[in-house]
Order: sequence, then structure tokens, then C-alpha cells
Amino acid sequence: MPAPVSRLGRFADLPVLLVAAVWGSSYLAAKGVTTADTVLAVLVLRFGVVLPVLVAVGWRRLRALSGAQWRGAGLLGLILAGIFLLETYGVVHTSATNAGLIISLTMVFTPLAESWARGVRLPGAFLAAAGLSVAGVALLTQGAGFTAPSGGDLLMLGAAAARTVHVLAMARMESVRGADALSLTTVQLGGAVAVFTVLVTMPGTGASPWAAAADFGAGDWAWLVHLSVFCTLFAFFVQMWAVRRTSPSRVSLLLGTEPVWAAAVGIALAGDRPGWLGLVGAVLVLVGTAWGRSVADRRRAAASEPPQATRTPRRHTSETSGTPGR
Repeated sequence: MPAPVSRLGRFADLPVLLVAAVWGSSYLAAKGVTTADTVLAVLVLRFGVVLPVLVAVGWRRLRALSGAQWRGAGLLGLILAGIFLLETYGVVHTSATNAGLIISLTMVFTPLAESWARGVRLPGAFLAAAGLSVAGVALLTQGAGFTAPSGGDLLMLGAAAARTVHVLAMARMESVRGADALSLTTVQLGGAVAVFTVLVTMPGTGASPWAAAADFGAGDWAWLVHLSVFCTLFAFFVQMWAVRRTSPSRVSLLLGTEPVWAAAVGIALAGDRPGWLGLVGAVLVLVGTAWGRSVADRRRAAASEPPQATRTPRRHTSETSGTPGR
């Protein structure tokens, strides 16, 4: 039987749940500070604030990275840039509730993609859970009646698919295995910021960071600080702290409550009104992703169970190690 979670481990649950709640609010924050004309500017400002802190804290470990690790992390940074672009443009064109729930499909897409890559069949229970989640998204995007999904909804679906690629790449790339989580995150965010900086200098890509910042009011700065400090820095360091005091699987499970918080924040604070079809869809998404995650975790645990009577400690997984905040 698994060892019981220590009192310190249970104490670590509260900060991790707070991270899930903060991430759930990030869609409303991004929607509050960003317009279609300022997506790139906001991304540069958001991560431009974070990056120097990460570099200063982890400078020695950054210098210890090998050339292969730098290149691997840089490639992951390009994927990460695509994720944030899809997410931010998506949330501008859909509701905070839809954004938070649709992106949660990553929890279903990842095991599906992993099983396809390995040529392994998933259990019927997982496929049923995946079908439930997809049906939920179809209903969620209808609002009060049957219409085509919005462009923002489709962008969020693309972001969920891109997050799946990112998770699989981190798990399968030999060059980044064993890399320090802080250093891996720093190089990835640095690569993403470089992409945003190049894009924002191109004609027709919207306002510059300086022009956008000059137009910010107090509320805009509050949202930006929330995204930079809490959704990124705070979230990352809490993950690192919690994983060392509990287990990666427990942290991952608690972070899986993010879509619940996203729906609660969107409905309570943003005034989202998904209609009865949307509410049914939201419930299906939450049930389907939770069910699918549970089935996948049980299957993974069974596959890694050693034949001896005692278990060996599980290594840190790509779900909770070296993954930047929302």
C-alpha cells in the first residue's frame, strides 16, 4: 500500500490549490488587460518582468547547463511561445469560462497522444471520459443555442493541442532530461520572450510594449502584475516547493482543479452566462477530464509498479517539473 501523506505533505496542498485558483483566474486577467491590438505587447511586458528574476535566482545553475540542454530548452521555448500566442489571442475572442475549460482538454489530449506515440491501447474507460469531455466542449461553445464555435474557442483548442506537444516533448527529449527545473523554465521563457519581441517589431502586429504600457490604467497594471507575479513566479516556485514535500502526482492532481476555478471566476467575476447548454457542457468537461485523469494516473501507476513488495520513489514528471506558469 502507498505510504500515507505526511502532515507536512497535507500542508503543502493549500499553496498548490492556491496556484490552481490563481491559474483559473489568469484567463480573466489576460482578458482584462489585453486587446486584439496589444497581445504581443502584453506578452513581452508580462514575461519581461519575470525573466530577470528567474535569471538572477538561478544564475549558477544556468551556467551549468550543457550546450545540448540549452538547445533543447530553446526548442521547447519556441513551442511555449506558440502556446501563449494561441492562448492569449484565444482568450481575447472568447469568454474566460470557455478559455479555462477548453484548455483543460490538455489533460485528455496528452494521454491520447502518448498512447498513439507508443502504440499502446488506452482502456475503454479513458476513451469514454475523452468522449465526454469533447461532447462537453461542443455544448460549452454553443452558449444559449447551437452555433459555430467562435474563433477564440478554436484558438483555445489549438492551445490545448500545443500544450500536449509541449508536455510530450519535455518527456521525450533526451537533451533536457536531468536539467534543473528552474534553469529549464528560464531558458524556455527567454526563448518565448525573444519570439514575442521579434514579432512585435514587425509591421501590422499591434502596439509596441511601450505604447501599450503608456495607455495602461491602474486596473491594467494590476492585471499585469497578477499575471507576472502570481500566475508565473509564485506558481512556479510553489510547484518546486510542493513537489519536494509531497509527490509530483499529488501536485498534478491538485493543479488539475484549475478548470473548476476558471469556471467559477468567469461566472462570478466576469459575468459569463454560458446558458443551460453551456452549463451542461461545463459539467461534462469537468467530469470527463477528472475521470480521464484518474484512469490515466491509475494506469501509469500500475505500469510503473515494481514486482517487489516495496515501491521505489517516483521521479518528477514533466507535468510538475520545469513547466512555466500560465
